[in-house]
Amino acid sequence: MSNQVIILGVDPGTKITGFGVIRIEGHQYVPVDYGCIRPPSHYKLSERYLVICQGVEQLIDQHQPHAVVVETQYVSKNVQSAMKLGMARGVIMIAAKKRGIPIYEYAPSKAKLAVVGTGRASKYQVQGMVQRLLNLSIPPTPEDAADALALAICHAQMPTLKQSQYET
Repeated sequence: MSNQVIILGVDPGTKITGFGVIRIEGHQYVPVDYGCIRPPSHYKLSERYLVICQGVEQLIDQHQPHAVVVETQYVSKNVQSAMKLGMARGVIMIAAKKRGIPIYEYAPSKAKLAVVGTGRASKYQVQGMVQRLLNLSIPPTPEDAADALALAICHAQMPTLKQSQYET
């Protein structure tokens, strides 16, 4: 049995999907991997969704996370953007569900609150605090990757997170 928990955070987008993988070791958060999935901009939306799905599947296969954390959808006035983002979230969830991995969702403000202490933190503040919490030499870039790491940290801080439920 392992006492390490691996969490994959995902900040969905049709142009840039940020990801961040952390490992919980005791009371420490250890960065494992982070970056972005960037479907080519000339791809049709359906092709971009496939690239996102395949990228998340590769991350899951590579890191074997115990949980996948996805940012909830921010609904703005642009219904088309909300629909596209919702579909990106959907392919991420399908990739996780196909492998039997639990999915958790948090609003951007909740992730910011968990990492910075305020739900209205700037992208710059999130990057800086993620850097400190994970002992990184530089702030994680791009911002989408920092947001994904913040989501993973947010889930790691949840009182309902019982490491025993994730033991392998």
